[in-house]
Amino acid sequence: MAVVSTRDRVSPETELRPLRRPEWIKVRAPAGETYERLQTLMRSKELHTVCEEAMCPNMGECWGSGTATFLMLGDVCTRTCGFCDIKHGKPALLDWGEAERVAQAVKSMNLKHAVITSVNRD
Repeated sequence: MAVVSTRDRVSPETELRPLRRPEWIKVRAPAGETYERLQTLMRSKELHTVCEEAMCPNMGECWGSGTATFLMLGDVCTRTCGFCDIKHGKPALLDWGEAERVAQAVKSMNLKHAVITSVNRD
């Protein structure tokens, strides 16, 4: 049996409070004109992004600066990776017009390059 000194215990009155997060680590709620413009664009073109589907905590920062990672082949993945929050299950049929809508969105956003990835469908 271990012996513990009661003299070194912290009482509720002297207990330290947890430190607040520094400003640089705080995630701000998505907002702003650019964010709303991108959200409207994605909805109107029925597009998916990794940002939304994986519930990325940096979505407000990326969309607020006018960038996004497009997600092709739907929003359901056949794998269940532990690090990813994209829905998993049986994907819907392919949307053959999706690539054209992504191209239109890239042009509308005036991007110099686009990041495009896809869910797995195996």
